[in-house]
Amino acid sequence: MDETISLKNNLTIAYQALASMKFDNLTYTHLSARLPGKDSFYIYPFGFLYSEVTPSSLLQVSFSGDVLEGEKEGYNPTGYALHSAIYRNRPDINAIFHLHTTAGVAVSAMECGLLPISQFALHFYNRVSYQDYDSLVLDPHKQEEILKTIMGQDNKTIMLRNHGTVTCGSTIQEAFFYTHHLEEACKVQCLALSSREKLIMPDPIICEKSCTQLLSFEESLGERDWKAISRQFKVKDNSSISYPLKLKAV
Repeated sequence: MDETISLKNNLTIAYQALASMKFDNLTYTHLSARLPGKDSFYIYPFGFLYSEVTPSSLLQVSFSGDVLEGEKEGYNPTGYALHSAIYRNRPDINAIFHLHTTAGVAVSAMECGLLPISQFALHFYNRVSYQDYDSLVLDPHKQEEILKTIMGQDNKTIMLRNHGTVTCGSTIQEAFFYTHHLEEACKVQCLALSSREKLIMPDPIICEKSCTQLLSFEESLGERDWKAISRQFKVKDNSSISYPLKLKAV
């Protein structure tokens, strides 16, 4: 299969799967994937629900914000500013998922940040960047501020304070892997803190050891889960998608 078609199909599956898992937020968040070998990426049109996305509806947008493929009416400067800034400065990142889930926003507003109180959270131990809230990301200078939180680091997860989360990956499957585990980690943290019980924190040495093991458990991070998800969302062609089963959030 052509590499571009494969990329568009996989990005469509990501949109559809996250919609089924209720990780979307009407039309206010966005997923993207870098086009191999080019200074552009695919993203869905502003105004679409995740569940409506098909390969043919995706827009190809240059790092400078020009729509190269698809309807220009779908241009969303807020979304493109965030994605293009990361892609320009992090060549190791090829997929970016930005979400506003209830649990993710709740943890982003906690001064303590993401706590290492679950195995879900240990995937991110000492590997989360934080960016203070400053309205919408429209100003180019604001884009660079966001980049300062991850440049010079290997982090692929950003907590946008009082706003939401950004999970990145070298592949779509890796970005999906981080997205799933971050959401579950945030749910556990919200539930644990609401209990008002004293929380058990693993020893930092154990946390780091666990993180290293969790991220090296499979050669291609997220591949096993992605294959399972892809079996539920079958792209028939470049313009339609079918999903025989509906995923449910765990």
